[in-house]
Amino acid sequence: MNKFQEMYLAKRKTPEEVAMYVKSGDICACPTGLEEPTAICDAIGERARKGEITGVMHHATLSVKGGVFMNPELKGKYDYVSWFTGGAGRKAVQQGYYTYIPNNYSTIPGYWREIQPRLDVFYAEVSPMDKHGYFTCGMSGAEVMAMKSKAAIILLDVNDKMPRVMGNNFIHISEVTALCESSRELLTLEAAPLTDMDKKIGQMIADEVPDGATIQLGIGGIPNAVGVLLQDKKDLGIHTEMFTDSMVDLIECGAVTNMKKPINVGKTISTLAWGTKKMYDYMDDNPAFEMHPVDYTNDPYVIGQHDHFISVNACVEIDLFGQVCAESLGTLHYSGSGGQVDFVRGANISKGGKGFIAMTSTAKGGTISKIKPVLTPGSIVTTSKNEVDFLVTEHNIVRLKGQTASERAKMIISLAAPQFREELEFEAKKMNLII
Repeated sequence: MNKFQEMYLAKRKTPEEVAMYVKSGDICACPTGLEEPTAICDAIGERARKGEITGVMHHATLSVKGGVFMNPELKGKYDYVSWFTGGAGRKAVQQGYYTYIPNNYSTIPGYWREIQPRLDVFYAEVSPMDKHGYFTCGMSGAEVMAMKSKAAIILLDVNDKMPRVMGNNFIHISEVTALCESSRELLTLEAAPLTDMDKKIGQMIADEVPDGATIQLGIGGIPNAVGVLLQDKKDLGIHTEMFTDSMVDLIECGAVTNMKKPINVGKTISTLAWGTKKMYDYMDDNPAFEMHPVDYTNDPYVIGQHDHFISVNACVEIDLFGQVCAESLGTLHYSGSGGQVDFVRGANISKGGKGFIAMTSTAKGGTISKIKPVLTPGSIVTTSKNEVDFLVTEHNIVRLKGQTASERAKMIISLAAPQFREELEFEAKKMNLII
């Protein structure tokens, strides 16, 4: 037994004992997604239920498990603060139980280092310790380094099912206050079957991707379709926010080699992952894959170092000025800015880069146009008109860069379903957009 194993045994406790390190009024935080430490959070919730602690805040960028801190019965005792409304936390935020912090994903580490007054407890679900005393935060790198450097206390839930993923997301046993052990299969995210619309839009984007490009794909059917339709390309690279199953397929078929990238040559770079067990098995102990902090992966100036960078993201609606809403339905908060703006800016900096924002043109069975004269009142502008490059629907693909406001409006109208174009043109002329 080496000294790191001795330290491990000295710090190993039950989840209930680990939860005793949390005090009333503490600010706690965990990494994005699957690293939410279920056993520890449940034990903290039980303490709150018994009235032992109150005023504890749980911060997370994206909660996918639906933790006990979202239980309305614990309101005021153990509460949730979202940094990207989605997954299990969406309904709770929409109903007004909990609040959120607006941000671009790339800024979150800096917020913790410089803006947030304190972080009392950093807790995470991690892979088992190696012989050198290191744990990895598995499927996330996003905020790990910033949070662990800020926190007064570090608590770990060591899950023997968590993949060991390389990169800059390590925690050493010497940094840990206490830990517990669990054996829990990771929550999976199965990709929905691609629709004909997904494939049609995806093909228009895939046709714009040159061999040797570096790609980022967002969440949803259209980005997934793009990933599937890139399998005949050569020497692609991956520098992305979220690693997806379609990217595993691109690597395995040989379309992705990562050898044309100017940095991180030969490596797939990401800041979080959520998908199937096939993906988790692929990432486990794979030196060709690295998780990095989000202020690196999503830094527009890092992204822009890659020539022919391709960014693909989805949205909710677009107006005739070219403003993009990707996070609300009017005033109803739906998700967050995430990394869309980060990657749009990065693609704009890249030599030969292209940023695509895509959606289907209608909602509710074709009865509502998602191309609007102006955004729905209360809708949040995620990507400004000045930063939008390509827009895509099933009807057309247009590039707004360098076009007049009048030409842009005409192009955007061409993205709409035919039954809505006349009305959109009428409104554009009323606003003196089309002259």
